[in-house]
Amino acid sequence: MHANKPLRDYAAIGDCHGHALVAANGDIDWCCLERHDQDPLFCSLLDPDRGGALRLSPRDLVAHERHYLEGTNMLVTRLRTTSGVVEFLDFMPVGRRRGNGPHDYVTLVVPGWLVRRVSVIDGELTLDLCYQPSIAFAAQPAKLVARGDGIGGDGVPTLFCSHPLAISGSGSASASATIRLGAGQQLDLILAARYTIGDPPLTLLDRMQATTQAFWREWIAYSRYRGPYQTAVERSALTLKLMTFASSGAIVAALTTSLPETIGGARNWDYRYSWLRDSCFALYALAALGYSGEAERYVDYLSRCVALTLPEIRIMYGIQHERFLPELTLDHLAGYAGSRPVRRGNAAFGQRQIDVYGQVLDLAVLYEALGGKLDEQDRRVLRTFVDVAVQQWAEPDCGLWEMRDDPKQHVHGKMMSWVAMDRALQLFGPEPRWQSARDVIVEQVLGQGSDADGALLQAFGATHTDAATLLAPALGFPLSAAGLEATLKRVEAELANGAFLKRYAADDGLEGDEGAFLICSFWWVDALLAAGRGDEARELFETLLGCANDVGLFAEEVDVGSRDFLGNLPQAFTHLALIGSAVNLELFERGGAAALAGSYADRARRAVGATFGPRALLASLRQSGTIHRLTSSAASTMLWP
Repeated sequence: MHANKPLRDYAAIGDCHGHALVAANGDIDWCCLERHDQDPLFCSLLDPDRGGALRLSPRDLVAHERHYLEGTNMLVTRLRTTSGVVEFLDFMPVGRRRGNGPHDYVTLVVPGWLVRRVSVIDGELTLDLCYQPSIAFAAQPAKLVARGDGIGGDGVPTLFCSHPLAISGSGSASASATIRLGAGQQLDLILAARYTIGDPPLTLLDRMQATTQAFWREWIAYSRYRGPYQTAVERSALTLKLMTFASSGAIVAALTTSLPETIGGARNWDYRYSWLRDSCFALYALAALGYSGEAERYVDYLSRCVALTLPEIRIMYGIQHERFLPELTLDHLAGYAGSRPVRRGNAAFGQRQIDVYGQVLDLAVLYEALGGKLDEQDRRVLRTFVDVAVQQWAEPDCGLWEMRDDPKQHVHGKMMSWVAMDRALQLFGPEPRWQSARDVIVEQVLGQGSDADGALLQAFGATHTDAATLLAPALGFPLSAAGLEATLKRVEAELANGAFLKRYAADDGLEGDEGAFLICSFWWVDALLAAGRGDEARELFETLLGCANDVGLFAEEVDVGSRDFLGNLPQAFTHLALIGSAVNLELFERGGAAALAGSYADRARRAVGATFGPRALLASLRQSGTIHRLTSSAASTMLWP
């Protein structure tokens, strides 16, 4: 029996299509090479005995340390043994497509490889290599065979190694080798999604490494944030970029499925899909750093998705526009630390959550602010969505937390319906029906959705609050200063434990407990800033930064007592919220609470200043010399057939 590693042990690498999670000791325990939502090649993360992994284990390990190469998603792990020191460089090659212009970092080329380059820094050491594809999701073992200069199988990626490998018996599901290396010697591994014919893959690695490093460093150089939290902001931005699916423009909520919200519990969900809400939040965060290409690609993706479900909008879609994501339980899997069930798919795709219409209209305003152009068809579709929001805003829904009990009149959904009307009026001009509905929503939220002190509640007539009420000022919802203070006071009293917040205290129709949701604490930071409590906000933000793991990644939740990670990771919600709060802290320093007023587009304009939008951004980059540095060579162009 093998034990699971702590979730804090994992770092992520990827190529904006697929990804892998690498443990602190170098084990690759989770890997999806070609798309984020595919059945994993390795899933020891969810079943350490049957899940499979790629392991290159130095004998007599004493200590380990790691870091990302600066400005990249390329991971360096240094392992010290009793006899020497070895270093791994792990990455998934990615580059820009040739001929698409010097500033296109969304039209990408990838070979579908995971690369490990091994260098012995000091001494001599022995490494034991084991390649064991997962037998867990498929419930049947893969059969490995020699394939040219590598080892693979039907439907199984090929492992190429600069050292001979041996298959562990006829028809075996694993391959292994024992490798002895001395100081200055190197070893290269490639795990390729498809067997390639042409140049031997191992001969291409120097070029692939240089291209991938240039791609990530050039992309992050476009960030306009230069505040005191630049390291954390850039790591979060790089993580969000990694979580995009470049083929379609989708953004996944997390890279994993079924990591538990409490150890041994059943709140284990598949987050490898594109939630409209999460994606919009991610694009708001990237826009505040000066990025626009990802928003343009996502708008194209979303347009294709909603065309399949008009006049309704689903809360989530598959990364290739799939509408149906049925939830299955994989009962043959042990689950992380015995937390069952493991799930594939997510039944929430069929829920009604009325906030999505506000999200789409808010995104449309941001898209135009970034320089995007809405054509007549886009505008007709958006007007249809506003009309649906007018019709549905007064109806109960499942809420943004996707509760699996009876629908309620959730206050957050009402506020987002107000956003739908408000942004529509900005986009299209006066319309009496929309103005009337917007005014009625405010009246009802401040009446039925508030307590006697003016604090916002989770739902109309509820006796408890919800951390999502802290979003009111970020949305531009007309909550008074006294109402915001009352809401903060009630949230802190009901949901806070130190720097951490529960989402809510109400029964949600599910068994078990959960950890503290990190995004809620970042919303707390933003609400404190909106209330003018800057010192408290900064102290809270810096406490939250300390919850990252050693390479700057966050999961969805933490255990309040131990600070252990809980839930899926890395989690877009947490990283995008970190960026948003860091930007808001800078705005507050410049202009106080007034600098945070309005919509996400308004704050992004203020954050990036005169360089907001693609044309102004490029002018600024040329003036500063950044454009020359980024485009003086074709270093980040992937030369791949």
